[in-house]
Amino acid sequence: MAQFKVQPSFWKIFPDVKIAVITVHHLDNHDKGQVPPKMLEEANASVADLIPDEPISANPLIYEWREAFRKFKTKKGARFAVENLLKRAKKGNPVRSIDPLVDVYNAVSLRTGFPIGALDRNKIQGNMQLTVADGGEPFTAIGEDEPDPALAGEVIYRDDAGVTSRCWAWRDAKRVETTDDSTDILIYSECLIPEWRDNHEKAMNELTTNIEKYLGATTQTQYVDRDHPEVTY
Repeated sequence: MAQFKVQPSFWKIFPDVKIAVITVHHLDNHDKGQVPPKMLEEANASVADLIPDEPISANPLIYEWREAFRKFKTKKGARFAVENLLKRAKKGNPVRSIDPLVDVYNAVSLRTGFPIGALDRNKIQGNMQLTVADGGEPFTAIGEDEPDPALAGEVIYRDDAGVTSRCWAWRDAKRVETTDDSTDILIYSECLIPEWRDNHEKAMNELTTNIEKYLGATTQTQYVDRDHPEVTY
């Protein structure tokens, strides 16, 4: 068993955030055609309704997240995890299939706007934290070979070995990346403001239902907030 804990330094900046912490077991992430292609197709098509306004920053979803990112140190160009997916889909460049797990959670993110991060649980070292970086914590992004350590004042997810997600959940570390062979997953998804909580819970229920239905897995969902900042998973 391990701990997932949000540190006081984060709550000082974002006291109203609520985070779903989902554990997935016995996942079959090999593509056997089990995820209906229409799931991702329909999710891509729904983006125009989710963020109808131009410019994109005029949409409340994008505006609230951009305002949040102004409250801590970030890499240049960093945005919340779903913004690039939403922009692509809205411009007619739909998000393509990657693997069953990613397709399932991308479909939920595209339809609802909630960011969803997934790490291979068997690659996580020790306990997980959401915290504010001191600076210099080690990180190498998926698809990169060069280290890119955290900045002082940056919001990060980390385990005992270093950063697992930069700039909140903008980019994930290569060493904890999920693959076709991943069977046990840690998923987290943030609800930024209280007004979105009902929709966030519905989105998480949809996510876990589809993971269980299409990927043969079992799931457990827990939530952390300022009053309950830690769970065992």
